[in-house]
Amino acid sequence: MDSKEEKFRKIIAENKDRLKRICRYYAPSVEDQKDIYQEILINIWRSLESFRGEASIGTWIYRIAVNTSLDFAGKSYKQMKLNIDIETPNIINLLIDEDDNPVIKERQLQDLKIHLNNLGIIDKAIMGLVLDDLSTREIAEIIGITESNARVKIHRIKETLRERMKEGTYEN
Repeated sequence: MDSKEEKFRKIIAENKDRLKRICRYYAPSVEDQKDIYQEILINIWRSLESFRGEASIGTWIYRIAVNTSLDFAGKSYKQMKLNIDIETPNIINLLIDEDDNPVIKERQLQDLKIHLNNLGIIDKAIMGLVLDDLSTREIAEIIGITESNARVKIHRIKETLRERMKEGTYEN
């Protein structure tokens, strides 16, 4: 059986990229991202022995990471911004025009950032998890809602974003 330290190192190695992506979503500055990452590691270490296996280890890690990120934001939840770029996984699925013109794509991305960041805190957290390609079941477990509620919320958020994006025009 692995020691706590070996188990911790393995978990972090397997989830490092995802954890860092979550930090980027919730913190605008590199220093804040590093602080959140360290705080996440501390919280995982502290909670490791209490992991009961009721959810997958990945879902459990995500829950810690998202909750730590939200705690880090403190009272500024409403000001918290999702930080995305064209390299963000699944971002292309939220852009309304699949235009190859880089100027149009960049304009759409900027509009999408604005609309994402006008969402409420829970909706932002949900969209961060959607962008990270988590299943509806995993999102529900992390956020603490039912799977059917998660599906409805995701659908409504995407519809709202699509409507807001359609209001803009993306012509050359």
